[in-house]
Amino acid sequence: MAHIDVLDLPLVLLSNRGPVSFDRDASGRTVNRGAGGLVSALAGLAEHLEDAVWVCGAATEEDAAVAREATGQALLVQTHPIPHLVDPRFGDAVPDGPAIKVRMVVTDPAAYADFYSIWSNPILWFVQHGLYGRSLSPVLTQAEHDAFENGYVVVNRAYADAVADEVRARGGKALVLLQDYHFYLVAEHVRQQCPDVVLTHFVHIPWPGPDEWRVLPADIRERLLTGLLGSDVVGFHTRRYARNFVLCAGELLGLPTDLDALTITVGDRTVRARYYPISVDPAALDTTLASEQVNAHVAMLRYIFLDEDRQLMLRVDRTDPSKNVVRGFLAFGTLLEQHPELVGKVSFLALLQPSRTDVPEYADYIALIGGVVAEINAKYTKEGRQPIDLRMVEDFPLAVAAYSICDVLVVNAIADGMNLVAKEVAVVNRRGGVLALSETAGAHEELGEFAVTLHPFDIQQMADAFYTALTMPLEERHRRLAAAAEQVRTHDVARWLGDQLTDLRRIAGFA
Repeated sequence: MAHIDVLDLPLVLLSNRGPVSFDRDASGRTVNRGAGGLVSALAGLAEHLEDAVWVCGAATEEDAAVAREATGQALLVQTHPIPHLVDPRFGDAVPDGPAIKVRMVVTDPAAYADFYSIWSNPILWFVQHGLYGRSLSPVLTQAEHDAFENGYVVVNRAYADAVADEVRARGGKALVLLQDYHFYLVAEHVRQQCPDVVLTHFVHIPWPGPDEWRVLPADIRERLLTGLLGSDVVGFHTRRYARNFVLCAGELLGLPTDLDALTITVGDRTVRARYYPISVDPAALDTTLASEQVNAHVAMLRYIFLDEDRQLMLRVDRTDPSKNVVRGFLAFGTLLEQHPELVGKVSFLALLQPSRTDVPEYADYIALIGGVVAEINAKYTKEGRQPIDLRMVEDFPLAVAAYSICDVLVVNAIADGMNLVAKEVAVVNRRGGVLALSETAGAHEELGEFAVTLHPFDIQQMADAFYTALTMPLEERHRRLAAAAEQVRTHDVARWLGDQLTDLRRIAGFA
């Protein structure tokens, strides 16, 4: 086949949350740019291409209103310096800064609830993070089967139709980038409608081996896998996840596979599993660290936690059961019990964001966190200082301030696709902070040699690791931190995206 650069093709992106969201205030409609490295990387790519569109869900009532006004068409949104709609009806027909076309998909609220709150979260999330105990959960009834058909399938088809519509509007050939676990059925539907696409699907959460998937009904797991295999490339954060995907295709679907090459044969096509560890935007973090707001937070946190010779442990997480917050606190309690000289000398700041509180398992977990914190604080408070400072807050400048001055960052996840907090700390910490990093977090594959490894189910081992981190010589702490920072700065989010595009040039039939 003649050489065609994939970036010569139009680009169609799909994610559940988009690059912008709409809302209303007293002055009228507002436009807010999405946060995070993923949005920044993908938007940065799309903003510099002549023909790119981002398909996403209408997440707010105002999003839905905008989508209805657009009658299913993509809208042009300028993203810098002030996000706003580029709409000739309001006298703004030509953008004067970076802009991106956005198509928001509106789905039936009941179908979306089944898609998101029953199947995407918690079922797929729990399967892929190994959270089901199996003796009592999951319990899959006709209600879950109906939610799959009437929710996950219906919503995936609606998004697939929107993507296919955008591909057809570009002559039937495009580079399609699908994101995450919400859309496992989309690739197959898009390929059926647009056989000439180049299609890659990146899964941002762990991918377990075949036995974990056997908790799902056979027909459902087969449809999920078959849907993903509509892609040319299925991307993951680590080689282990990519290998597990190939094993699933072989064991659960009986397809020919090559574990060394990480390939799966689907009819006359070869599907590649690849791994690209996502990262952060170091320049953006440096800018945030230098801000007045962060400096004010740093001064406050130093005053509270770091007077005299005290030390600060930190975790920044969502209150998701996969984050293993309860065991992390139990290990900290064990540390204080076995090393009483640390009582009053070490504080543990936890900045936690409540997550998916409409899901019973998540709401129950928040209650467990509160209970264990209260117990440890009651037992080990000294001279008015509580050992754990638990704050239910989502405040990125506060988190960056805490990153910069902590002695130990705790990431003891049961499973984590990557964990960007570990990478953020490596970039901004100025105190020789030690990463205490779970061996089951995706980041451990890159940063484990510079960290103190945590075994997330072993309370004693974690307590011992905390002690090692707190007592590590300062020179060694700085050496490890510098090495971790170098790894992150040379493997940033732009490289994550660039590596994918480079691979597509080589392996998706265009090189």
